[in-house]
Amino acid sequence: MQQEKVWFVTGGSSGFGRAFTEYALSRQYAVVAAARNLAKLSDLAGSHPDDLLVVRMDVNDRHQIEEAVRQAEQRFGRIDVLINNAGYGIVGAVEETPEEELRAQMETNFFGAVAVTRAFLPMFRRQRNGAIVNISSMGGQLSVAGFGAYSASKFALEGISEALAQEMKPFGVKVLIVEPGQFRTDLAGSAMRYMPEIDAYRETAGGTRNFARSMHGTQEGDPLKAARAIDAALRNENTPLRLQLGEDAVRAIRSHAETLLGELAVWEDPAKNTQF
Repeated sequence: MQQEKVWFVTGGSSGFGRAFTEYALSRQYAVVAAARNLAKLSDLAGSHPDDLLVVRMDVNDRHQIEEAVRQAEQRFGRIDVLINNAGYGIVGAVEETPEEELRAQMETNFFGAVAVTRAFLPMFRRQRNGAIVNISSMGGQLSVAGFGAYSASKFALEGISEALAQEMKPFGVKVLIVEPGQFRTDLAGSAMRYMPEIDAYRETAGGTRNFARSMHGTQEGDPLKAARAIDAALRNENTPLRLQLGEDAVRAIRSHAETLLGELAVWEDPAKNTQF
């Protein structure tokens, strides 16, 4: 029997990725869960032998991406929903973040997601339907001291996603940018890198560092409910370009947008008075 939907989830072994995989299986969808550590998915693979394909994939390895796409298409014939979830975070002021760490952050969170997306675009164009879901963050709309590198990677992902949405619309393919707030995942734990501290930034980036460490395991957001909200948005005829998840994300992004509009109004006349 052909499944109603087939999801491909990167970073599928933990956090949001694990929740997305579990949710999809509970809806009788088929899932391709891509991860670096396949052992973490052995329980699900054992209990869903027909509906779950587990593939080894590091988003920084282009050969593994190509092989994962090949296996997915060979097993299920199509992919309906690609969820780019793999990634990690950095905490540190800009000066505290070495260039190699900044580049690594961009390589995984941005270039990795783009590489996976590009590998699936020919399939989506042939199908003339489907959805690409890019897991961003409320930090993809705004940034705070100490989260500059992480936000930069998510700002970049949102920028390319917005263009991609226009490019894929003629093919019937949706693009959804998801902007979660605090959810109980591994982001603030094992998926967060803390940069060497410079005392001068104790009052700015230091506060963010302390916040990130303290919130692990206490976040209010339920990843399974996030999966349900994403599925509902994709099923809706009017799928939004951006979906905020969590009261904190809605509140922060609304406040940020209002601040932006306020500054735009204050500086509108000098901004316009720049023509020859």
